[in-house]
Amino acid sequence: MNSKKVVLITGASSGMGKDAALQLIQEGNIVYGAARRVNKMKSLVEAGGYALEMDVTQEEQIVAGVKKIMEEQGRIDVLVNNAGYAVYGAVEDISMEDARRQFDVNIFGLARLTKEVLPHMRKQKAGKIINISSMGGKVYTPLGAWYHA
Repeated sequence: MNSKKVVLITGASSGMGKDAALQLIQEGNIVYGAARRVNKMKSLVEAGGYALEMDVTQEEQIVAGVKKIMEEQGRIDVLVNNAGYAVYGAVEDISMEDARRQFDVNIFGLARLTKEVLPHMRKQKAGKIINISSMGGKVYTPLGAWYHA
């Protein structure tokens, strides 16, 4: 049996997502890194991974990305929902548009992608979903009301 896992990880252009993607590649897995800025995933591609342009707020990009992986690999074994960011500032200074965008990425983006991947994992009768979050729900930082909500 093939021990290589097919992994889709969002937010793979920087930070923990990039580091996790590179580590998973080093361990011999087939890794698709997804992010809005494909040009920032050069090191992932050089390491043997695949870069997908995917804004988790855009349904068509999610559908296309998952379809591409399924066509190329026939399965998705692990989904790592890592895309996210924080808007900081006084509540009254943050526009509702910025607050909505943060929720769209951090909450609904995770839900969109999970909903797209789950049917494939159910059909495979296997799969793991890892949701990367923050301590923001338990530990408050000044001016982080929208992020900690």
